Amino acid sequence: MNGPPNSAVRPPATTGLRRFTTPRPPREERCELCGAPLAAEERHPHLVDTDKRALVCACGPCAQLMDRSAASPGRFRAVPDRFLGDPDHRIDDRAWESLRIPVSVAFFFRNSALDRPVVFYPSPAGATESEPDEGAWRSVLDATRLGALLEPDVEALLLRRHEGRTECFLVPVDLCYELVGRMRLRWQGFDGGAEARADLDDLFARVRGLAREPQGSRP
Repeated sequence: MNGPPNSAVRPPATTGLRRFTTPRPPREERCELCGAPLAAEERHPHLVDTDKRALVCACGPCAQLMDRSAASPGRFRAVPDRFLGDPDHRIDDRAWESLRIPVSVAFFFRNSALDRPVVFYPSPAGATESEPDEGAWRSVLDATRLGALLEPDVEALLLRRHEGRTECFLVPVDLCYELVGRMRLRWQGFDGGAEARADLDDLFARVRGLAREPQGSRP
């Protein structure tokens, strides 16, 4: 009795490899709260899960709902979209060095669970926490009027030591994790390399373009 055709028993070798060689379509992003699809071409809102210390992708309605409830206790906080700059800050070389940051960029945010600021910087391993003493981080926060304006968990104070001076901005915390991801992807060698530095220049140019000075009198 004749058996089945060889092609039915032993498929061509390329068939089994196709799933590795054929480009996969991009995965559709969805709201992590309600499951609604998120437009791929638009920057969608984020929430901070204060229990897990993680960012959550959200659709507009879910983000608005959480934003309205931000003043009351809850697990999620909506990440705002304000950018502020303080060209008159007093963060000098001594204050920067006291942070013990091995790279030129750092960001602070107020951790509501710990009830204090925490300090991170980008590295090849991702967001790395620095642990300066209280006097060090307090000297930085007290040297800029932006320190008192930070919304806990969802906004960060972003600093860059560049060309002999320090830039200081208040930004949405998701931008800081975008920065960390971009640096991790492009990092080369000890100091990050030319590609990472160029990407950092582009990101800070975007921040400068969006940042406005806070309302009120200067210190």
